[in-house]
Amino acid sequence: MEEIKLSPDYNWFRSTVPLKRIIVDDDDSKVWSLYDAGPKCIRCPIIFLPPVSGTAEVFFQQVLALTGWGYRVISLQYPVYWDLLEFCDGFRKLLDYLQLDKVHLFGASLGGYLAQKFAECSHKSPRVHSLILCNSFSDTSIFHQSLTSNSFWLMPAFMLKKIVLGNFARGPVDPKMADAIDFMVDRLESLNQSELASRLTLNCQNSYVEPHKIKDVVVTIIDVFDQSALSHEVKEEMYKLYPDAKRAHLKTGGNFPYLCRSAEVNLYIQIHLRQFHGTRYAAVDPAMVSAEELDLQKSRCTGDCDREEEQHDSATISRLR
Repeated sequence: MEEIKLSPDYNWFRSTVPLKRIIVDDDDSKVWSLYDAGPKCIRCPIIFLPPVSGTAEVFFQQVLALTGWGYRVISLQYPVYWDLLEFCDGFRKLLDYLQLDKVHLFGASLGGYLAQKFAECSHKSPRVHSLILCNSFSDTSIFHQSLTSNSFWLMPAFMLKKIVLGNFARGPVDPKMADAIDFMVDRLESLNQSELASRLTLNCQNSYVEPHKIKDVVVTIIDVFDQSALSHEVKEEMYKLYPDAKRAHLKTGGNFPYLCRSAEVNLYIQIHLRQFHGTRYAAVDPAMVSAEELDLQKSRCTGDCDREEEQHDSATISRLR
């Protein structure tokens, strides 16, 4: 039942990476909990945002693997926020506190939705350089809970947990997926009533992503082919919303592939981040990147800049004509 909690990797993570608690709002009860691992000289790290049932610990396998490759990784748990603008303002203050100008965001389910909304809210002064969206969505109407979202704060914790557990996989699953579900149930039990109610409110209150505001953000979409909380139609809608996004498909993985298929997810994250090596938006320590790869990346960047200049010159000539 507690395979992941008792695993050497999880215990190594808990014993070596300190949990930090940070307050950035005037309300002292709003505490961000986060693990910040890897080289602190990196100013554009990758930040992980959990689903409704998750805490900062659920991405421990990504933290261990990516920091081993030289990346700076932050896995966080948000305070109680009841609306999206409040969350976005709080997250912006957190980035300011951590002195991070731009970041890469990995979001799972609700975390992916919040990542998109933050990128949208900050589009006039961009703070998000890229997005990795894992089993995520772009429109809360898919949950058909918009009318009841305003009453979650009244519900007792056991009822809220029952709502969340209703989206977990039923029936036979492989041992690793079963271990992932057990771990997430344990994480869910650690959340109090207000934490759960606020997350479900953000998850279900009537809102949607406006893709034209984040069209310049590089996106990778990670999803699974087997049973998850999201329907095939929701996944197709995400593909339509981000037609230029890279797609990373997992044959199996359920709702929590970052736990039960961590090696594959970590590989997809590394592939996504590799395109920024050698730039100011690299999330990795340059010392961990080979000289050949840096030269290749610089040549690509030079080629992109040349193409942009050519397009700009062409546009200028067209206007003059």
